[in-house]
Amino acid sequence: MLNHIFFDFFGTLVAYSPSRRDQGYSISHKILKDAGATHSYDEFLDLWCIVSEEFDTSAEKTHREFSMMEVGEAFLQRMFEQQPQAELTSRFVNAYVAEWNKGVRYLPDLSRFVERLSKRYRLGVITNTSDSKIVLNHLEQTGVRGLFDVVVTSVEFGLRKPHPDIFHFAMREVGADPQSSAYVGDSFEADYRGALAAGMRPFLIDPQNSSPVAEEARLANLFDLEQRLVLAR
Repeated sequence: MLNHIFFDFFGTLVAYSPSRRDQGYSISHKILKDAGATHSYDEFLDLWCIVSEEFDTSAEKTHREFSMMEVGEAFLQRMFEQQPQAELTSRFVNAYVAEWNKGVRYLPDLSRFVERLSKRYRLGVITNTSDSKIVLNHLEQTGVRGLFDVVVTSVEFGLRKPHPDIFHFAMREVGADPQSSAYVGDSFEADYRGALAAGMRPFLIDPQNSSPVAEEARLANLFDLEQRLVLAR
């Protein structure tokens, strides 16, 4: 019997754009120009994407999570060909994160949905992110932070999904066991296969039926979960 439900964050509890370009990064670029950078706007974004993708590739192989400050420092070192000052790194990263955040969109009725579930289950969040403040701030702004017993971010834990340790850590934090725990996410590899490897019952948001999962584990959207849970009793 399920009594704990854990959720992914980006793409699950909120919609978002993973793009490192589309949101618009004029403020971030101005900080670089004021610091003496000669890169054009497009050159800045090209270099940022290259450095970020290098970190992503490494993390996919090792599961070690990186922080935005690590990426920012490596990026600025590559741009200015010298070790950047900590103040510039912090200022640039904070501006970039704020501009990237423009691509996050809240789901209608999320708070009521989470509140209904919290009356029947203990809830948690397990999510990959390079900046835990982003996740915590959005949970506060949507009014659901207090409904989750635990929020585990990969940057604080040190390992990212699909590594099973991050799932097991979250379950230990609330005294859950895998057999009574479900996990809901939108990534087949990180969420579905990661939770399955940790012994949890996975649900995948897959409206296009593009992933090889059992139909009882597939969700058309987040809010489809409630009906699936009724059938799972």
